[in-house]
Amino acid sequence: QRGAAVTDMNAIWRRREGLALLTDYYELTMLAGYWKANRAQEQAVFEYFFRSLPPHAGFAVAAGLNPFLDYLEHLRFSKDDIAYLRSLKVFEGGFLEFLQEFRPSCTVRAVPEGTLVFPHEPVVQVQGTLMEAQFLESALLNFLNHQTLIATKAARICQAAEGEPVLEFGLRRAHGPDGGLSGSRAAYIGGCQSTSNVLAGKIYDIPVAGTHAHSWVMSFQSEIEAFRVFAQQYADRCVLLVDTYDTIESGVPNAITVYKEMRAAGHAVRPAIRLDSGDLAKLSKAAHKLMADAGFDDPLIVASNDLDEDLIADLKRQGAKINAWGVGTKLITAYDCPALGGVYKLVAVQRDGRWQARIKLSSNIEKATDPGRKELVRCYGADGDPLGDVLCETGEEWARNGRVAGRRRLQPHIETRIKDVAYTESLFQTVFENGRRTAPPPSIHEVRARAQQQLAALPEEYKRLRNPQVYDVMLSPAIGALKEKLLAAPDEG
Repeated sequence: QRGAAVTDMNAIWRRREGLALLTDYYELTMLAGYWKANRAQEQAVFEYFFRSLPPHAGFAVAAGLNPFLDYLEHLRFSKDDIAYLRSLKVFEGGFLEFLQEFRPSCTVRAVPEGTLVFPHEPVVQVQGTLMEAQFLESALLNFLNHQTLIATKAARICQAAEGEPVLEFGLRRAHGPDGGLSGSRAAYIGGCQSTSNVLAGKIYDIPVAGTHAHSWVMSFQSEIEAFRVFAQQYADRCVLLVDTYDTIESGVPNAITVYKEMRAAGHAVRPAIRLDSGDLAKLSKAAHKLMADAGFDDPLIVASNDLDEDLIADLKRQGAKINAWGVGTKLITAYDCPALGGVYKLVAVQRDGRWQARIKLSSNIEKATDPGRKELVRCYGADGDPLGDVLCETGEEWARNGRVAGRRRLQPHIETRIKDVAYTESLFQTVFENGRRTAPPPSIHEVRARAQQQLAALPEEYKRLRNPQVYDVMLSPAIGALKEKLLAAPDEG
């Protein structure tokens, strides 16, 4: 019975069933209000975007879209859900009957998962009934904000590692089981080579990896006995943790002895050790010298212990002899940025068959939204490097090459431009329509490959760990003029 329950849980997790109540209470009170006001069939468009990048980042890696689409495709209110809502004694019976019959019918357009994205540009656009589009807000934000944040952190860490493998070890410090699962998924998309999270490996087909703990060594009478037993069991993938007692005096010498014994027994194993404490730069250099002097010219030296992109970059500057990186807490928790400030805003409503743009104003001009239904257009240089993005009105023609004109986001009355454009493309794809996906979901490996290809094409100035260049996102002439108009008279959309 227990095995069957675990199987059921995995199936439910993959399909995202039973999550209709994964929403904020005010979404349901608004839905009930729209229903009561006979507005159930009015059409609206909402867009998901974020206003700022994590600290010091010059880009973000869009992640979380495909799990959100899994949720959307299986979105149903169960009898238990309806019974719970009825027990609150807030909602009318007719509204609850409406929810029980509800099935998604919206159209979702989005940038493909794994795409590099930037502040203030729409990443996901939902068009449907006002009620349905509004209801999706909380779940969409939950899926995309967290995974985009972790994928971005992973990408920066992998950039600092300069192509050397980064192993995600974050499960035990993750924010609960889902934080561990979705975090492992996002970290792999961002560039990590593997995860220690076995359930994430099973569900998402991520390679799993790990070594052993200090407790393994401490449970034996001697360190070398612990190493020998571990090597006997895992001869083909033996990585020994050498800092339980004294890294240089005992750990590395004992590891060398065991690896010599393995080679003498006919195992063509690459000697591999892990350092988890102390001065990693100094210890890695000393360990490498001991192993090289013992005839091991190409040892694998894995470092862990609260690593992040800044510490990895600093260790590289010091000439550390580390060639693989185990990163846990500071990746899986996005330690320096606990949340991505993604938002989901109404940009257009339909009245009498005509679309009317909507804008949110604020005393803080940064928080004024960009109105209207939009296309996200990326401009590329001759070498395929992205030069900047343009928010265009749906149906608007845009320049395909040369000089692409537009307006500044914060000052839409001021003209600007992106020069030397070789070609452009709209990043939006229709990914959900008529209650189902428009195409089979890409594998996580395809999503990861897209992210890696996009990172490789991004100019280095946007990838600096400190003070990266600010990527250009501008409004098209049509959206700029519309925003300028609505800033003066917001109720005339």
